[in-house]
Amino acid sequence: MLIRFSKIALVSACSFFFLLVVFNNLTDYGSNFQFVEAVVSMSTTFDRNVAIWRAIDTPFIHHVFYWIIILWEFEAMLLLGVGAWRLWHNKSEPAAIFNKSKEAAILGFTSALLLWFGAFIIIGGEWFLMWQSKIYNGQNAAFRMFTIMGILLLYLAIKDEEISDGSAL
Repeated sequence: MLIRFSKIALVSACSFFFLLVVFNNLTDYGSNFQFVEAVVSMSTTFDRNVAIWRAIDTPFIHHVFYWIIILWEFEAMLLLGVGAWRLWHNKSEPAAIFNKSKEAAILGFTSALLLWFGAFIIIGGEWFLMWQSKIYNGQNAAFRMFTIMGILLLYLAIKDEEISDGSAL
């Protein structure tokens, strides 16, 4: 049972993490928006950057990008929250039912991985060359979050076995 409780706690913690991320992005909209704006406009990349044609200088588009990120984070939070609830609800059920109840959490982790890798590392880091910025470079944070979420997804995805002696293997 300890392994099941561990998985429930970690999925719950990730849902709570995204709750805080969404809360921070909404309550401190300006400073977090400034990050997105700087990356998308490529305002802090290297001088004489030949790829500057990729920059988007339209404030409306900057807000659209930021809202997509916030909604994506919100969606990951919901999926992980629903996943944690389903895992908790089925914690004492047979292994097949407990394993089936992982689906929402697996979708939540997958969404988070796509956010951190797809949006931040690929689009922000490579398309908008965020790696060139000394001020607005979120690649290390994105890599850290991708790694954490990836490890937790792998841990969650390990099939749980029947509870026999009071513990799940």
